[in-house]
Amino acid sequence: MLERLKMKNDIEIMSVFDPEFDSYGRILDLDTDGIIEAAKKFDMPEAVIYMPSTPEFEALPIAKTIQNELFGALPAQIGFCYGHSTMLNATEWHTSSEVNIAVTDLVIIIGHRWDIKDDKIDSSKFKGFFVPAGTAIEVFATTLHFSPCQVSDEGFRWVVALPEGTNTPLEEQVSDKKLVAKSKWLLAHVDNEKELKRGRVAGITGINYKINY
Repeated sequence: MLERLKMKNDIEIMSVFDPEFDSYGRILDLDTDGIIEAAKKFDMPEAVIYMPSTPEFEALPIAKTIQNELFGALPAQIGFCYGHSTMLNATEWHTSSEVNIAVTDLVIIIGHRWDIKDDKIDSSKFKGFFVPAGTAIEVFATTLHFSPCQVSDEGFRWVVALPEGTNTPLEEQVSDKKLVAKSKWLLAHVDNEKELKRGRVAGITGINYKINY
């Protein structure tokens, strides 16, 4: 799969098990079998959906492990991002790390926050990383990320764990237009008309990379 992705795409694609991933995140030693089985029971949407909190996930033993060992005993939420997507389109970041579990094989397109200058970043600063199904990773707070990209017509399934309240609606207006939800800053690609119509900041220039599979 990885070799095929490398051949079919212009953006550089590596594995999360490669040393190049070290500045973006790390592999986690978690027993993911239970949560993956629970994750398979949710329907696959036609587009992309994100649920910040899912009671079925948060009732599993892995939830306490994530909360106590990875978020320092802070209350945590565990939800999912499912759907069909192949484009870079936008990027986001939080004030904390994010824990992810790949239910299906997928690719994440990620970058570094420090490459943003005056709310602009060129897409050449991003890299693609293949995440095999069953893999758990921590994505550092300094890592730019967004919806994963599918590597089959069936779409992608991605478990998302964050400190409680992250990505939930803002309760009051803020001056920073990049802050679109609690602890969620976002820059859209300049060609992403859908996000720009929603008032998102146009911050990614260059090629809006598409993952071919």
